[in-house]
Amino acid sequence: MFNGNVINKTYLYDGTFEGLLSIVFDCYVEKVIPLHITPESMVTFNFLEEFEIKRTNIEKSQRIFNGIVKNISYDTLYHSYYAFLSNEKEKEIHILNYLLNGFVIGPKINTMLSLDFVFAVHQMHKKVLGESHRFKGLLRFIEIGHPLLYASIHPEHNILENLGQHFMRRLPTQNFIIHDKNRNLAFIYNTKGYQIVDSSSLTIPSLSEEEKNYQTLWTTFFETIAIKERTNPRLQMQYMPKKYWQDLTELNHSPT
Repeated sequence: MFNGNVINKTYLYDGTFEGLLSIVFDCYVEKVIPLHITPESMVTFNFLEEFEIKRTNIEKSQRIFNGIVKNISYDTLYHSYYAFLSNEKEKEIHILNYLLNGFVIGPKINTMLSLDFVFAVHQMHKKVLGESHRFKGLLRFIEIGHPLLYASIHPEHNILENLGQHFMRRLPTQNFIIHDKNRNLAFIYNTKGYQIVDSSSLTIPSLSEEEKNYQTLWTTFFETIAIKERTNPRLQMQYMPKKYWQDLTELNHSPT
């Protein structure tokens, strides 16, 4: 196991995966483990904690990135990255312990699920991919221009890039925007490439007339085939959690 001293500090970083890997590098070299790791944007300062800002160092993060693949496994990098995209508390500390011990133990770290940090990383990874898979069937595109499609989502985890790349493969010739309203991020694809941008100032055009007609038809169809006597909200929420309903066309959601 990794022989590091736990120090009474909270490390602050920029909230990027590269920033977290930079912290992993420093902890490995200095043989220390902080009590907490928190993005600077989310910290609440108090007099009971000692804070230290850790700046992202691309060279350090790249060395850790390459070291994970070479000395542990590609699966470990995969688990770490998707766990990082989760919305779980203390994810950074779990990933830190997972990687530090992985460098000592090697590929077998992924079989040691009795260790709380290994189990936590695997569970976070599963939750992120599970939500992404759910949205691949749930996401609704609407037409806001020609040719431009738009979809809004409110996911629990940061699945935007994974989801966007899926639809790049499904719709390679179509311009589209996927808007994560929980994080104010937008995945913008223009058939040549994509970028993820801050959507705070993003203005969404009005629906096209054709889209309005399609939404009316779809809503009418949805209401027509419904049998009131067989309505089962609990079963419906089991397959389609209520927190996602706000983005469904058939429930009269407005894109703006």
